[in-house]
Amino acid sequence: MNTDGDQILRRIVVGVDGSAQSVAALRLAGRIAAGLGVEIDAVIAWDLPISYGMGAVPSDWQPDLDAASALSEALAAAFGNAVPHGLSSQVRRGHPAKVLLDAAGDAEMLVVGSRGHGGFVGLLLGSVSAQCTELASCPVLVVHANADLSET
Repeated sequence: MNTDGDQILRRIVVGVDGSAQSVAALRLAGRIAAGLGVEIDAVIAWDLPISYGMGAVPSDWQPDLDAASALSEALAAAFGNAVPHGLSSQVRRGHPAKVLLDAAGDAEMLVVGSRGHGGFVGLLLGSVSAQCTELASCPVLVVHANADLSET
């Protein structure tokens, strides 16, 4: 509780993009959250790339729905039917690093994959995870592709 007597929501924010690393990040966050008694906020971000002209975007494309679907699939891959108590999910528009940093502003921890779908082969750390580790106001845990987190 804070000094006003209000309950402080303790939570871990997890960046999700549908990649194997983000599924592993969800699994690890589930273990940590259970051990610490905190909740999980799974966050996926979408945005229109600057290089896309409005004429190049199909009129029926709904990136928010695509992001929501990717988030649902990642949660199912990470947890199946055993979704952690208190897990919430959010689809937000904006650059992924900014969205995650904003979401984790008052979090206990931010968990991200080392590389998502936009990474170059061979990079150890993607641009989003690098920005998060540099700028976050909370501890950041970066989960690498070779982490064996398949057991829950």
